[in-house]
Amino acid sequence: MFGLETDIFLLLAFSILAACAFEFVNGFHDTANAVATVIYTNSLKPNVAVIWSGLFNFLGVFFGGIAVAMGIVNLLPVEMLIDQNVYHSVAMIFALLFSAIIWNLGTWYFGLPSSSSHTLIGSILGVGLAFTFMPENTHGAGVNWSKAEELFTSLLTSPIFGFALAIIIMFILRRAFSKPLRDIIFSEPKKNQPPPIWIRAILITTCTLVSFFHGSNDGQKGVGLVMLILIGIVPGYFALDNSIDPFEMKADLARIEQTTSRIDSLKLSASDREKLRSIHSEIAFLNTEISKPLTDHKLAQKDRMSARRSLLLISRNTKTILDNGDATLNTEDKAYLKMQSASETGIRRYTDYAPDWVILMISLSLGLGTMVGWKRIVITIGEKIGKQHLTYAQGASAELVAASTIGVSSYLGLPVSTTHVLSSGIAGAMVASKGVKNLQAGTIRNIVIAWVLTLPVTMLLSGTIYVFFRWIF
Repeated sequence: MFGLETDIFLLLAFSILAACAFEFVNGFHDTANAVATVIYTNSLKPNVAVIWSGLFNFLGVFFGGIAVAMGIVNLLPVEMLIDQNVYHSVAMIFALLFSAIIWNLGTWYFGLPSSSSHTLIGSILGVGLAFTFMPENTHGAGVNWSKAEELFTSLLTSPIFGFALAIIIMFILRRAFSKPLRDIIFSEPKKNQPPPIWIRAILITTCTLVSFFHGSNDGQKGVGLVMLILIGIVPGYFALDNSIDPFEMKADLARIEQTTSRIDSLKLSASDREKLRSIHSEIAFLNTEISKPLTDHKLAQKDRMSARRSLLLISRNTKTILDNGDATLNTEDKAYLKMQSASETGIRRYTDYAPDWVILMISLSLGLGTMVGWKRIVITIGEKIGKQHLTYAQGASAELVAASTIGVSSYLGLPVSTTHVLSSGIAGAMVASKGVKNLQAGTIRNIVIAWVLTLPVTMLLSGTIYVFFRWIF
């Protein structure tokens, strides 16, 4: 495979298998987010619910795009971490995988609704920070902090948004329905008795939506993890999308150069002037590369990582200059440069991609994982967040909050914690019913502790593991 040495091939195969294991664990760790409400309201039998959820998690990954996946890939500037020693890349991959799996399994074992998103992102940040202090690092930061800030904002605000939105939805339901209907939807489910067909249909629909959007968001994180592995260990094959003729890049580069040349550099800060010079330098480099004789309309393997680095530098530097607001360009020119940072239309289409087999592999891993190991966290979500049994209205409100929040986040290419959004939605629904006293303080405390600790613990764990493997290799 890829003409690799046996030991490198085995490390690659093990890394991909471990990434599938992470997504499998993610599946059964997060199953409760979708199925807790339909199980506790007797809308679906547990076995039917998890199979149904697994199917739509699979479909969510497969049809959900790759915007979130590329957010994960671009958080760690892997093109800066690659050097001639492939074992350094293996150390990076092992640190990510082991720290993420260890924390996910640990929180699952204790029944804590911990976030797989926080876990993976914390692991990536830990590796990036550890790399910052490595002797071969000549580029400064090992983390793309602008992307990290964007992801932090999404992860921190989504639970607050979910909590508030659930309260609002509960308020609307109380005002929108007549008393006979309110008595039904705000009642606790009767033991082993399914709800009225229309309530059951609503709850199954919200379960389906949460499952699909969970796949489209959390599943993409697995896709991003596999792409980090492939780019890190075999960059000659996966640094660029080889299905696109690199010669097509020539027109894009010419227009970017022409457009950025219209920027008055005297009005830019010193750092932005340096970024502008870098853009033109990288364009010149790429023009030289694609002017070489190409075999099968592909760059030579040894040149692909350098080309990837140049494309990403052009994209990031252009975005930074535009965001700083000092670029003297008209609206059309600004819109064109912003479009170049989009994964589907601009020069980023050469770097931001995932092969179909990667998406299918992660889809299967997440879908199969969803079908097992669900019971521990279902109990926490269904019984231990609030002091009362989950009502039909509370279940539907929480899942509607989760589905809408995750769906919008996936559309925007932002990772969000399904676990925290749904847990906060249930907490909000409980508070809307009987106030803060309706929450079980012990469970809320444990969830908040897991929420607060996940990032620092996984950062420390992955950074330590990375240093350990670098010492071995």
